[in-house]
Amino acid sequence: MIATCGSARRSLARAFADRDAGPVLLFVEGSAGLGKTHLLRELAELPETPGVARLWWRCGAEGGGPEEDEAWREPTLLLVDDVHRADEDELRRLRRVLAGLEPGSAAAVTYRPEELPVPGMPLGGTAMTYPFRLTVLRDRLAPWDEERVRRAAAEVLGGSESCTAEAVSALRERTGGVPRAVVDLLAMLREQRPAFTGTAAEVASAGVPTRLAELVLSRTYALSPAHRPLVWAAAVLDGPAARDELIAVAGLGAVPGSDALLRALESAALAELGEGRYGFAVPLAAAAVRDTVPGPVRQDLHRRAARVLSRGQPVAWAAVGEHHRAAGEYRGWLRAVEKAAESAASSGRHQEAITLLERTLATPGIPPQARARLAPLLARNAVTGLRSDQTVEVLEQIVRDADLPPAVRGELRLDLGLMLSNQMGRFEEGWRVLEVAAAELREVRSVLAARAMAALVTPYWPGASLDVHRGWLIKASAAADDSGDDAMRTAVLANHVGLAMSWADPEAWDLVAQLPVQSTDPACVRQAARGLCNAADSAVWLGFYRRVDGLLTEGRELATRSGAPYTEHSASGTRLLQEFWTGQWLGLAKRCEEFVADTADMPFLSSDAYVVRGLLAVAQGDWGEARSWLSQRGTFGTENLPVPLGATAAGAVIRLTLARQEVADAAEQARAAWTVVAEKGVWPWAAELAPWAVEALARAGDTATAHSMVRDFAQGLGEADAPAARAALAWSRAVLAESEALGEGRPDGLLAAAETYRKAAAAYAELPRPYSQALTTECAGRCVLAADATGGGGEAGDGGSDESSSGTAAPAAPAGSAGSASPARPTGSAGPVSPAGPADPADPADPARDRAATASAIAELESCAQQFTDLGAVWDATRARALLRTRQPAKKGRPPGRPSHSDQLSPREAEVAQLASSGLTNREIAATLHLSPRTVEQHIAGAMRKTGALSRRDLAHRL
Repeated sequence: MIATCGSARRSLARAFADRDAGPVLLFVEGSAGLGKTHLLRELAELPETPGVARLWWRCGAEGGGPEEDEAWREPTLLLVDDVHRADEDELRRLRRVLAGLEPGSAAAVTYRPEELPVPGMPLGGTAMTYPFRLTVLRDRLAPWDEERVRRAAAEVLGGSESCTAEAVSALRERTGGVPRAVVDLLAMLREQRPAFTGTAAEVASAGVPTRLAELVLSRTYALSPAHRPLVWAAAVLDGPAARDELIAVAGLGAVPGSDALLRALESAALAELGEGRYGFAVPLAAAAVRDTVPGPVRQDLHRRAARVLSRGQPVAWAAVGEHHRAAGEYRGWLRAVEKAAESAASSGRHQEAITLLERTLATPGIPPQARARLAPLLARNAVTGLRSDQTVEVLEQIVRDADLPPAVRGELRLDLGLMLSNQMGRFEEGWRVLEVAAAELREVRSVLAARAMAALVTPYWPGASLDVHRGWLIKASAAADDSGDDAMRTAVLANHVGLAMSWADPEAWDLVAQLPVQSTDPACVRQAARGLCNAADSAVWLGFYRRVDGLLTEGRELATRSGAPYTEHSASGTRLLQEFWTGQWLGLAKRCEEFVADTADMPFLSSDAYVVRGLLAVAQGDWGEARSWLSQRGTFGTENLPVPLGATAAGAVIRLTLARQEVADAAEQARAAWTVVAEKGVWPWAAELAPWAVEALARAGDTATAHSMVRDFAQGLGEADAPAARAALAWSRAVLAESEALGEGRPDGLLAAAETYRKAAAAYAELPRPYSQALTTECAGRCVLAADATGGGGEAGDGGSDESSSGTAAPAAPAGSAGSASPARPTGSAGPVSPAGPADPADPADPARDRAATASAIAELESCAQQFTDLGAVWDATRARALLRTRQPAKKGRPPGRPSHSDQLSPREAEVAQLASSGLTNREIAATLHLSPRTVEQHIAGAMRKTGALSRRDLAHRL
């Protein structure tokens, strides 16, 4: 019977539960290091066996086991360890003891199957006659899986920082999951200096634990000198190998080689790892054996290994190269590295090719001809795949090599410029490198010159103006046509698509249709995929959200099929932006964080995710987190963000600064961000900045610059088909109108501003952009209430502010700020125009119309508050409800006075507590809710008292 460890323990426990139950014999089988002795200790401590004697029998040790007639006077658990060490005399005695087990007793016997004199016979070569009532079980111990290795690592290393998935995977692979090897290797890592940081490279270089090394070496050198080379061959191959491979690498003939393999298996120096595959039971043991092989012999083994592996199908070129290098055959090594990188690249394994080439090119003494072949291969893989910082460092060193042919240097400089710009966000540096590359390649490699020029067509980088990019487009198109290369024409077309879409060129969609998506040339397909993803990204910024899905789906499919992981990842960032603008917020924060984690070694690639996560934090009132995410968490300078993304992040930061009532700082931020957009000249990209920048300047009193911004925005857009920017332009005009009307105390101006806000809201609803729609609808409702209050018609309802005797909304700040109404994004309609229409200053006052307008505004605000809540925009919902309470009429049938909330949080306390637990300061909460900081302090104290919270942080867990 074969039982699991758990069932075996239960069977042993049952043997002691009933004095009349039959005895139990449990065999525990496991190779060295699997924890057999540990299991015996666990069995000895079974809680279900009170009153049962424990007797230990350690085979091969002095003193032996108990006397044959002394152990069975009472229920006994006999624990026999390492029976494979027992000699014939001890085995005979043990067999007699086991045959005499009485009811109520049990025995557990451990052994190493690889060291039994007769395989499969732990009690010797003669079959034992077991008593009729004896239950015989066997428990085969198995190596640890990765989860168990992870738990062991956390226990030994004392924390999770160094227990990375990378380290755990390497530990499991190197040790085979053998517990003793895992624990010993972890102990070595714990003691190493500098301290272990959790990389696979550190695991690989830690060495071989002493216990494991001594075991495998004792087994290896117990073999005769004629058989030993077979184990050496396994150590050199360092992985499961077929019989014929081992024999060929060992340099033995078929017959002596087969005999050597049998002797190695019998001695447990090697193990069968799979059907017809042999090697070390613990992979780490190979290094211990390899280090003892004499140098000349080891080189011969590596030389033969390179020849043997090069005959395989498919050829493992990376392994062939390592064997050539270890054999001292450097030309063969470099040729194999080149073939390995080409093979990996052709199958889309770009990171594998990059790692191999980086390591090779970093080796001192590489001949110039080999560097000239391998470096362009590294650069091409890095541009197509996902770069590492080391790749850039390697290329920067190589391009300074005076011995490089000009064509090779130009190609390397081109790829370096692309990496600096597209993958690392070092735009200014990348631009200069690309300009040099374009000039350097013009005469020697016209196709690559066209590629450098095409890269300079891309408009996303800060600095160069739209006209500069158009100039490069003319040069790139001419160079691509002259080259006659279809892939290069497609590359230029893909960048032309991005440029045309960025400024809403009427011909842009026709250019998208020209991308050769049906091409059979992988190079053309990669460029077509990039063009589609460029178009999708531009469509997000323009506001054509319904077209984005199709572009992204087709672009990603082509990128996957043609092996373009960089394009796939950039498309994922575009998807996150689209989900934010279109209100798909459920789980969006988590998706952003996962994308950031997946691209941790390449933070610029996840810049979209950082910004979207920051925008969500703003809406949720988590302002500390918002600033951290919007600043890319320090991974690189925000000034290097692509222009539209930088403008979006700047708009959000300005909004936060206004909410903190730091108006002068907000105005400075607005001027700086606007300068970047204006210098670029791609005006649709001002859409996410303009409303906040205009508000900051208007509140700072710089209305002239605010007017200039709106005017430049309108002129820059012209007749362009850019729906998101047109909605933002209406919003910006409304902000300016509201600010001026508030300053002049003109109710008619506020009503006119409300109508402009409603136009913006209607435009956002068409896109759809529910959050922006809700923000502008809220602003419209606020303007109507402010107009009513300014005109003297406002009546504070019972829900009015408990800090304002007038009960009116404080009209001190224009649209979007925390001091007034910060925009938020609802999912409903775009706020209907008041039935009475806007007030006409020439008409006499109409009280009925004013009441209808106010009622409509209140309905708009109620809708916004609900939409904000549905989205999870806590800050916005709280602000909208605070404004509503200043003007909502009393509910019918409600008794006079305020309800008692002696034990429960009042609605106001709940709002304040929610914002406090999000991280807002008292002053920020006061600005959001139109309260005084002193009142906020009182509400927080009341909430903490009623919930039993010990701190503001604790309050978040008590709500």
